[in-house]
Amino acid sequence: MMNWLKISAINLAMAVAFGAFGSHGLKNIANDYQLQIWQTATLYLFIHALGLLAIGVLHTVSHHRASLSAWLIQIGVLIFSGTLYLMALGLPKWLGAITPIGGTLMIIGWLALALTKSSSHQS
Repeated sequence: MMNWLKISAINLAMAVAFGAFGSHGLKNIANDYQLQIWQTATLYLFIHALGLLAIGVLHTVSHHRASLSAWLIQIGVLIFSGTLYLMALGLPKWLGAITPIGGTLMIIGWLALALTKSSSHQS
C-alpha cells in the first residue's frame, strides 16, 4: 500500500508552491485566461490532496481498502491539473482535450471510495 499520507503532503506542498508561483511569478507575464486556469488547476490540486490525506488517515486508523480510489484520484489530478498548468504556461490548447480524462478519473476514484468496504467492517 502506498503511503497516501506522504503523497498527500507532497501534493499539498506542490499546491502551495504552484499557488504562490501563479500569484507572484505569473501575474506579470500571463493573461487573465492563463491565470484563471492556473488557479483552477491549483484549486483542484489542493482539494484532491486534502482528499488523499483523508484517505491516508482512513487507511491508517481503520485499514480501509482505498488504494484503487487513491490511485485513480492521484492520476486524475495529475492529468487534470497538469494539463491546465501546461496550457497556462502557453503550451498548446489541444491539451484541454486531455483534461477531462483527469476529471473523469477523479470522479471514478471518489465513486470507487464510496463503494469500497472497510476490511475491518462487514457492513
